[in-house]
Amino acid sequence: MLHGACAYPMPVMGLVLPLLTAGALCHPAAGTVLRVETDADHAAITALSWDTAGGDRAKNNLLRAPVGPQLRAAGEWRDGVGERVSADAARVIYRVRSGESATLVWTIGLNDAIMTMGFKGSGCDRVRLVFPFDARMAATTVFPASWTADGSLRLPAVLSAPDFGQVLVTSDESADIAGELVGSRKQHTVDFVLDLPAVCSLRFTPLLLGMPEGFHDTARWRDARRGWFNIWQPSARWGDQGHPFSAPPGILSNNVISDPVSCLIHLYADQAFFTPEIAPGVSIAAHVRRTVDYWIMEKTRSTGEVVAYWDYGDMLDANASPIIAAWDYVESTGNADWLEGRIERLEFVADYLAGRDVDGDGLVECTHSGNYGTLFDPARSASAYDTINAGHKDAYSNVLTYRAWRCLADLEAKLGREEQRARYTLLADRLKQRYFPTLFDPATGWVAWWKSEDGELHNLGSPMINALAIVYGLVPADTARDILLRLWAKIEEAGFTRFDLGVPLTLTPVRRGDYLQPKPGNPAASICGAPEREDGTDTFGKYLNGGCCVSDAVHFMTALYMTGEREKGDLILNAMLERQRRGVFPNGGAFQNGIVDQYPRGAEFFDWQGNTCGYEGHLTYSFSFLQAVLLREPEFRERLLRPLRSADE
Repeated sequence: MLHGACAYPMPVMGLVLPLLTAGALCHPAAGTVLRVETDADHAAITALSWDTAGGDRAKNNLLRAPVGPQLRAAGEWRDGVGERVSADAARVIYRVRSGESATLVWTIGLNDAIMTMGFKGSGCDRVRLVFPFDARMAATTVFPASWTADGSLRLPAVLSAPDFGQVLVTSDESADIAGELVGSRKQHTVDFVLDLPAVCSLRFTPLLLGMPEGFHDTARWRDARRGWFNIWQPSARWGDQGHPFSAPPGILSNNVISDPVSCLIHLYADQAFFTPEIAPGVSIAAHVRRTVDYWIMEKTRSTGEVVAYWDYGDMLDANASPIIAAWDYVESTGNADWLEGRIERLEFVADYLAGRDVDGDGLVECTHSGNYGTLFDPARSASAYDTINAGHKDAYSNVLTYRAWRCLADLEAKLGREEQRARYTLLADRLKQRYFPTLFDPATGWVAWWKSEDGELHNLGSPMINALAIVYGLVPADTARDILLRLWAKIEEAGFTRFDLGVPLTLTPVRRGDYLQPKPGNPAASICGAPEREDGTDTFGKYLNGGCCVSDAVHFMTALYMTGEREKGDLILNAMLERQRRGVFPNGGAFQNGIVDQYPRGAEFFDWQGNTCGYEGHLTYSFSFLQAVLLREPEFRERLLRPLRSADE
């Protein structure tokens, strides 16, 4: 085996290669391990892996089956039968035959620290190469330069294996190369397929993402960089495309073979805001744009309501999130033409939220009442936190709506639409005026999660709810620090110490009637984290009943930094970065253990002892916690939250 070159029946060797730095985010070249193993007798790559941080992740094979070419002759695809004709320390050459007359010479080698593949066919016009990735090992996905209307992709493209790193795939013949990303959620498979001309070449170059401009903490960035890409997972095409339980290719999703969800795309977009281009010709921002377009153009109902996922509605963050993501995209790229073409659609989506201020007090009201004991499976609640029975005046839905309206007002200003800017500014101002007086609970000294239609405040002691309201400026400045200190004291009182996992979603058990309940005749165990006891103590610490949802930590850390509690913020951040640096699971992940899709084995949620209690395994927005590396610095907060800050000037 050769690391950094093709592998033949030779002694194991190691080779450290220079990396290509990504886009405009320049960083000195560093080491990587690129592992490729080839078959001695058949034309096949049997193992493919890499570790762009120079660690030991490459010991794990990212493939579930060998890679071998197919040939097309006379319009028919056939598997090739090949043999090795030569091999040395720099390359291996196979001769592949298919049918009576089709042949291919396939060369795999190392050239100036780049793995190359050369194809020279005779008697055939196309070559197909399938990379069968094992999603149980890692949620490997692809970021191409573009997606076409039929769902195919075009090179250059970046292969991303979470916590392993990224590899740029390029070709001089890219105009004549088409690709596909197809998968199976049931079988845990992802196939990256390239349709190549019979004579062409490919290059595979490891990528290293440099530090964002203006950031200088090299130690923290080194630890954050390994997981930075994990938040973005363009979907493979999976499932029956005519059924809601499916995904088209190239939409930023929960993971490559999981659901596109509109409610949280702002977290992807916030991270892309600091990382618009990852390699020449490959843009994360373009994937944000494609995802926003998908939701506001294809998945918005005639009422203006955006579908949340599958065919679920009634989640107001599904409308707010795409608006925020649109601001991220335009602010980071300056694409005024796209904005001008989408502004009326964004207004349509925003006005649905305005129409949900049913009683005219400035807050949006959810379609759910939020009354105790009213949420039953298969219904879902008012937001992405869909097993919490939040409703009516929901703190989370309103805080995202507030940011969405501020962002839209800023977008209107970019186009000189003063009347519309003033309208969304007024909506945001009225919401802010009523938010804290309505949702603050003087009995605890912090913000409740929701006020139900019957007037009850449902106070779960949520660090996430309070921190997000503080970060977005909906809590009076002279009160924000006191709230955080009370929550911190509650954390200590409850005995939570595992800050390497983030922070719990709630600090008190969620009562049975404040959680999604099974429909009559079904066991509570059919719903992740659902309690059977009335007081919720039997499942406390699991899933949304007080479990550690990794993504929530970014809000709490950022709020601590904003209020001068830097030491507490760093206590959490450093513990999480240390876990991210060393990894925990067999695949090297710290907050992902490959695609699992089985509760409670997924590593996107943890109980207070560090046991998994999620189901996805890889949940993209978990990795928003890494934004705290930047948001601990005031200048990065000002850039991202500018529309909110300008409201206070």
